[in-house]
Amino acid sequence: MSKPEVLIVGAGLAGLSCGVRLNELGVSSQILESSDAAGGRARTDEVDGFLLDRGFQVLLTAYPEAKRVLDYEKLQVASFAPGALIRFHGKFHRFADPWRQPKHLIATALSPIASFADKLRIARLKSRICRQSLQQVYDQREVTTLAKLKGEGFSSRIIEHFFRPFIGGVFLERELTTSSRKFDFVFKMFSEGNAALPAQGMGAIADQLAAKLPSGTIRTNTQVHGIEQNAVRLTGGETLTASKVVLACDAPTAGVLLKKEYSTPWHGVTCLYFAARKPPIEEPILVLNGESGGVINNLCVPSQVAPNYAPAGQSLVSVTVLGTVEPEKEKLLQDQVLNQLTDWFGAEVNNWRHLKTCRIPNALPRQAPPALSPVAKSALGVGNIFQCGDYLDTASIQGAMISGRRAAELVVAAFQKSGN
Repeated sequence: MSKPEVLIVGAGLAGLSCGVRLNELGVSSQILESSDAAGGRARTDEVDGFLLDRGFQVLLTAYPEAKRVLDYEKLQVASFAPGALIRFHGKFHRFADPWRQPKHLIATALSPIASFADKLRIARLKSRICRQSLQQVYDQREVTTLAKLKGEGFSSRIIEHFFRPFIGGVFLERELTTSSRKFDFVFKMFSEGNAALPAQGMGAIADQLAAKLPSGTIRTNTQVHGIEQNAVRLTGGETLTASKVVLACDAPTAGVLLKKEYSTPWHGVTCLYFAARKPPIEEPILVLNGESGGVINNLCVPSQVAPNYAPAGQSLVSVTVLGTVEPEKEKLLQDQVLNQLTDWFGAEVNNWRHLKTCRIPNALPRQAPPALSPVAKSALGVGNIFQCGDYLDTASIQGAMISGRRAAELVVAAFQKSGN
């Protein structure tokens, strides 16, 4: 391709979104990606005909930027059933949204997971948050999620048996130290839309964004060694030049390139995938561990949501364990997971085949208060260098995509200011 006006370091969702927006505004770019394909942390691998996302992820269809940019029909998004099955006292109990699933009204009303007062509090919280704009949600006082839930009056019962495994699975931490602003945002997104999977896996989101870019825009297997105001130095000695540079990599990598320190810790996660002859649950619903014991936080059967996740006649089981272990302890973790699954689903688990264990130490930036004060961070770096990434917004698909758009629009504004 001809010399681009902007060089973007990183082809994750933030970098792709930045490139797409620049292209919409008539500015050329080239995206430099160190790995073999675009997508960053939102990629999907194929193993023996199964689609394995790199860690259990979902697309919340209410994300404003995703709705603006993505074509859900072409992605063939398929939705989880609202609510969850919660393992508690040796049994599975349904905890559904009765407004969206009225047929489960009685089961939810009788669920021991929460008191009747807790269920009313959820309804009131949902009504209030859904009436607010996203900016009004972001403007709420920032505390930890746990403090937020206690301030709303929720009992320890529902916090322990529902919020810790459910929201903890979203935030990748059960202590609920994540910012209440992110909790309000996530709660609003779950309330206003669906949790969904693209038919071809979460990696299809990056593929669709990449397809919006001119041919040759993305250059893979390209490691960036250093940056300057109008140039990027590659490992191997090659130097690329452009008027502007956007760092769309994660915070630690951006810090190395900018020669500054980012104190952004991460939450890790481990996802274990199994092939099963028949699904352990028939519904396309999330299963939560509402008990204090065991290593599993949540599981689902993605092929019950989107059938392409598994070959015909087979099922894919996805198990999430919060945190990571040393590689030499992965077999022990697998045995612990299988023992817990056998307790839940019986001897049929012995026939399951382990497909892969995804160990992701840097899965999600930690966003404890005051991390989201404010929620949206400036994309302005130094001079002609700009930044984007989910660490500059809510750590989510929405955060990555909107951060990329903000960076692109700031770049264009800088071009206009300089008269270029």
